[in-house]
Amino acid sequence: MYHRCHLSTLRLSLFLLLFSLFPLSLHAGPFVLVLSQDDLKDIQNDDASPVDSDSSWDDDEFGGTHVKPDDELDPGSWRRLFEPTTTTTPTSDDSSLGSYYAAVDKMISASTNGDARLMEEAAVEIETAANTEGDPHARSVLGFLYGMGMMRERNKAKAFLNHYFAAEGGNAQSMMALAYTYSRQDMFEKAVKLYAELAEIAVNSFLISKDSPVIEPIRIHNGAEENKEALKKSRGEDDEDFQILEYQAQKGNAGAMYKIGLFYYFGLRGLRRDHAKALTWFLKAVDKGEPRSMELLGEIYARGAGVERNYTKALEWLSLASKQGLYSAYNGMGYLYVKGYGVEKKNYTKAKEYFEKAADNEDAGGHYNLGVMYLKGIGVKKDVKIACKCFIVAANAGQPKAFYQLAKMFHTGVGLKKNLPMATALYKLVAERGPWSSLSRWALESYLKGDVGKAFLLYSRMAELGYEIAQSNAAWILDKYGERSMCMGESGLCTDAERHQCAHSLWWQASEQGNCEGL
Repeated sequence: MYHRCHLSTLRLSLFLLLFSLFPLSLHAGPFVLVLSQDDLKDIQNDDASPVDSDSSWDDDEFGGTHVKPDDELDPGSWRRLFEPTTTTTPTSDDSSLGSYYAAVDKMISASTNGDARLMEEAAVEIETAANTEGDPHARSVLGFLYGMGMMRERNKAKAFLNHYFAAEGGNAQSMMALAYTYSRQDMFEKAVKLYAELAEIAVNSFLISKDSPVIEPIRIHNGAEENKEALKKSRGEDDEDFQILEYQAQKGNAGAMYKIGLFYYFGLRGLRRDHAKALTWFLKAVDKGEPRSMELLGEIYARGAGVERNYTKALEWLSLASKQGLYSAYNGMGYLYVKGYGVEKKNYTKAKEYFEKAADNEDAGGHYNLGVMYLKGIGVKKDVKIACKCFIVAANAGQPKAFYQLAKMFHTGVGLKKNLPMATALYKLVAERGPWSSLSRWALESYLKGDVGKAFLLYSRMAELGYEIAQSNAAWILDKYGERSMCMGESGLCTDAERHQCAHSLWWQASEQGNCEGL
């Protein structure tokens, strides 16, 4: 029975919270979290608590619509090389990055062609930008080269130092690499701080109404063989199933229109994200009476994704969707009333009513949003116990923002007993959904085009950030393709010994996260 989270029928002492996190985790096996009464704190809600005093709780816990573009959230990303049409227009502030991107572009080209001379040239330029100019993004790539032993000796100490200074300079991917390094060494005090910051970036890019479909990195192998079934579904516009769906949409099938819009909006099934195409298909679907598109149009106007932000239109579309029985739309409506966007003024009572409607109809987002209201005392008396119950119900239904809140509770000791290893693990799950996860999409696109060298480079970069699937994919490419992997060693293409050492290291890291295929 699915109860609203604040009903007395919920007994935390009886909760076995089993997170089957295949959609959220990149681990090879399910992540299981069991909560007992010992994990729960006896909280006096009237007492001063870290919820009031800890700045980590001061952010917009509902998730914001004022989200920066991905290339701003992930500075130094290679996005402008792989998705130039989706990046923001360069400003005078980042004109100095021209030499950095030119060097990275050479490195990518060298990986495609197995050009050791060009790779060495790129490495020298990256090292110059890092050591002479102090560019944090060049430092991040230099750390990667030392960590992998590409055109530089494999040196963990130098890799760590470069990532440390790159992270200090604002490079998010180096923050991921550092956090992963700390967590492997059980240095949870340091790991948890970095993962918390990275998870916050990821959470603030989530939707206000329904949960975003999870864009999972694809495991390109199934044991020793290529995973042909998964790869077939990731060919984007070249996929036969997509072409059939597109044909149906063009013939007036409203459901097909909605699906295509969804694929373009989130970048699913190997498609590049294209908000303009998504908007076009959603509007066509709405004209045919497709209600699910109404909710996504509400999201689009609330976020200004491909259109000018318009909260009034957002509320109109979300209201229409809710009247069609899409209860998750109530979350977006409640959010707008909490913030006072598109309405006359903030109205916490109405917001709570909408969140309760969503929760009463088994929507995890409704439980999550009620949890935030009780956590912060927004329109209700603050009650951390009820908030904790709400987050548990939402997390048990797979709501990613709830994992983030539970991670905070384990981190701060508010609502749950302080547990840094658990906080680190949960933050990591959420952080791995950040904009840097685009590396997986680019790697897969490269692999599907037959560019194994580029795919290996990108999976290797992602592996360094702690993604288990990337670690196993990179290792499998080395084992499967051998010399054709275009693996670069210390002074040229990898020797057999260097390639085997690299594959073993990657398989070992994957095994630490539950994947024992390569051992």
